[in-house]
Amino acid sequence: MRDEFSFIRSITPTNRFQQQLTIGIGDDAAVYKTSAATEQVVCVDAMVEGIHFRRDTLSPFQIGRKALAINISDLAAMGANPMYYLVTIAVPESWSEYELQDIYAGMNELAELYKMDLIGGDTVSSKDQLVLSVTAIGNVQEGHALKRSSAKPGDVLFVTGPIGKSAAGLELLQQKEIDNSFTDVERSCIRAHQEPEPQISSGTYLASLGKRIALNDVSDGLSSEAMELAEASNVQIVVDQEKLHPILPDLQDVDHSQKLHWLLNGGEDFQLIGTTSEETFAQLQKSGSITLFDIGFVRAGNASVIMKSANVETLLAKGGYNHFS
Repeated sequence: MRDEFSFIRSITPTNRFQQQLTIGIGDDAAVYKTSAATEQVVCVDAMVEGIHFRRDTLSPFQIGRKALAINISDLAAMGANPMYYLVTIAVPESWSEYELQDIYAGMNELAELYKMDLIGGDTVSSKDQLVLSVTAIGNVQEGHALKRSSAKPGDVLFVTGPIGKSAAGLELLQQKEIDNSFTDVERSCIRAHQEPEPQISSGTYLASLGKRIALNDVSDGLSSEAMELAEASNVQIVVDQEKLHPILPDLQDVDHSQKLHWLLNGGEDFQLIGTTSEETFAQLQKSGSITLFDIGFVRAGNASVIMKSANVETLLAKGGYNHFS
């Protein structure tokens, strides 16, 4: 690989989207203007080779794209518009410069879609695994950021789309070769895993309403994200199993229990899960401006998540991925 600065020049995007950006990538730090009417939203996530991704299920392009998508999804959960991102990458000798450029190309594809500018980062060596850390910055109208702690008893529990497809796609890739033949439905699941789509339009729309809405993104499985809402708001969240069918992976040869497992514990779907009042939910459904699925409700009680099936209620353990379990 060439020297660090030559590499940085080779992966620097040619376009600049944000007018507020005064000093971008290539200096000691980035500088951008802010407005008194908006608040800055900052998030960071890291991906480690062998833990968060495998080279036999994701191409370098998809690794880069997904690394940025994870952060954009966090911005979506806050109702923020993406603006900037920074990338720190630790590279072992087993990765070629061509592969690294492909990683940045994947990020750049998504950045162009959301008009984000790459404004800095760092490139260092690693002994064994590639480590990719992305910081994303967005903005939201002052006082309109959506929080996990806004849920109240009587709220409707909703999600913005299918959950469990990413986990199903990963399992399909592990069972078959990447270039094996798949059905259209299977390919849809694989795409959900390899190239997830952050729900920015949904998040920013919900934030623009100025309503009381609790929101989280589904990165670690529905059971985990629902529990985060419950803990932050100190409420009990009830998931109605009979309402989950429309958002389960549509794989004909897979039994219901497996689909439910993917939904509850799979993760990396990057849909949004949230709560709001019955009145606001009804208004949203009537408006047709956003697709939301009613999957349960909120009630008073100790912070917990309950699975309701017919008249039977079961305490739902917090599943999903845990780095330290």
